[in-house]
Amino acid sequence: MEELPEYLTKDIVVFGCGNVLFGDDGFGPSVADFMNKNCDIPDHALVLDVGTSVRELLFTILLSEKKPKDLVIVDAVDKGKVPGEVFEILVDDIPEKKTTDFSLHQFPTSNMLKELKDLGDLGVTVIVCQVENIPEEVGPGLSDSVAEAIPRASKIIYEKLMMRRQQS
Repeated sequence: MEELPEYLTKDIVVFGCGNVLFGDDGFGPSVADFMNKNCDIPDHALVLDVGTSVRELLFTILLSEKKPKDLVIVDAVDKGKVPGEVFEILVDDIPEKKTTDFSLHQFPTSNMLKELKDLGDLGVTVIVCQVENIPEEVGPGLSDSVAEAIPRASKIIYEKLMMRRQQS
C-alpha cells in the first residue's frame, strides 16, 4: 500500500506559496521557513514551503479521500494596501489571475480553492501580505516592510494551529 503524503494526514496544513527569487513574492515561503525554525509546530499540523508548486498539491488534496481539516494558504498580494500589511482574504475574493500584478506562480488556482472550500469538510484560510516590490527580473530578497511582516503573519497562523489543537 502506498503511503500518503504527510500533508494529507495532518489536521491542519499551512502552504507558504511564492517565488523567493522575485522579491516580495517570497513572503509565503519565508513565513513557512520562519515558523519551522521558531515555532513549536504541534503534531496535528504541518507547515510547508511549497514555492510555486501549490497547484499540484491542491490537485492531490482534491482527488484524495483523506484530506486535512483545515488548509492555510500564505502568499503575497498587491491589493493597494500599506506594504507589509498582513490580512486575510476570502477565497471568493481571490483574483482569478494575478498575471497583471506580479506572481509567476499566480495565486493558487482560485477555482481549486473554491472547490476545496465547497466540499464543506475542509476549511480554507488565505493569509496574505501587501507587497512593496516585485521585480520584473530575478531579484531575491524581501523589502523591509514585508520582511518585518513575517513574525506578525507567523503569530496569526500559529494561533490558528493552537486553536485547532484545542478543538481536536
